[in-house]
Amino acid sequence: MSGCVSTVLNVADNANLNVADKAGQPLKASLVSELTRRKMTPADPILIRIFKDESELEIWKRDRAGRYALLKTFPMCRWSGKLGPKTKNGDRQAPEGFYQVSAGMLNPSSQYYLSFNLGYPNKLESALGYSGEALMVHGACSSSGCFALTDAGVAEIYAIVREAIKGGQTSFQVQAFPFRMTPENMAKNRNDPNFGFWTNLKQGYDSFEVTGRPPKVSYCGRRYVFDADFEGGDPRDPLAPCPPLSNPLNGSVVARGEADARKTEAILAAGTNITAHAYADGGMNVSFRKLLKNRGAAALAKQTSLDDVPISRPEAALADPHSAEE
Repeated sequence: MSGCVSTVLNVADNANLNVADKAGQPLKASLVSELTRRKMTPADPILIRIFKDESELEIWKRDRAGRYALLKTFPMCRWSGKLGPKTKNGDRQAPEGFYQVSAGMLNPSSQYYLSFNLGYPNKLESALGYSGEALMVHGACSSSGCFALTDAGVAEIYAIVREAIKGGQTSFQVQAFPFRMTPENMAKNRNDPNFGFWTNLKQGYDSFEVTGRPPKVSYCGRRYVFDADFEGGDPRDPLAPCPPLSNPLNGSVVARGEADARKTEAILAAGTNITAHAYADGGMNVSFRKLLKNRGAAALAKQTSLDDVPISRPEAALADPHSAEE
């Protein structure tokens, strides 16, 4: 599966934004051409994946074969908190998990240009007692629990989402991960207290990677369960033990998880010197971090927001430990 990675926005990107009808702006001509080349249409369903550690948001689109292919990757300007799930209001954590976004969750009047609500807390998070509200994907470069993609970035994302919903997709899945769930990254984070939770998220990650289709998400046993049918129907209580399955799990997905687990153990057994990243308060894609370092927070605010929304905690963004990339 292939996709194109968007370059960092320039001043012209903001200058070309339509303020009067920001929610109705057409798809970029370059994106329409890419859809045509790949025999896709703007109305085809989408799926979004978010990766904190890499500070990237991916948009996937369903192709003619019924599988989802990577359409475009957007660099994320700012997310807050640390790697790990959001558990309480005010913890500045950007969420991790599986969410379903419907048309009513789109906000064309956002204070951060445009936005859509992730739907945190989902059914599992609510059952676990997690709290918080209005966790968004939005514009600008400021976050207190949200994912900020710049005004120009969210304008393009919003247009892609809008066209899929107009085409008949009643809701789309958003998968928010701490990092790309490779054996190397799992090994790096093996000692994190969230490792068990991340292992559960990886089951959904593996399902999508193998099948190319959004996994069916259920909740039981205090965890996510993917692509499962249960005797008596879908479990109602996320905290209760999982009922017996009425279908076998996908063998290819299970094999992928087992193979990756063996690779992770081999990396650990080899004693390779690998360390996980620790965040002062959230991260920023390396492309924006270079601009922040070289031009300063005020200049970056002008470049990422029509309203010059200040960069949230710029010192923490520069403390992000990816110095080897710069």
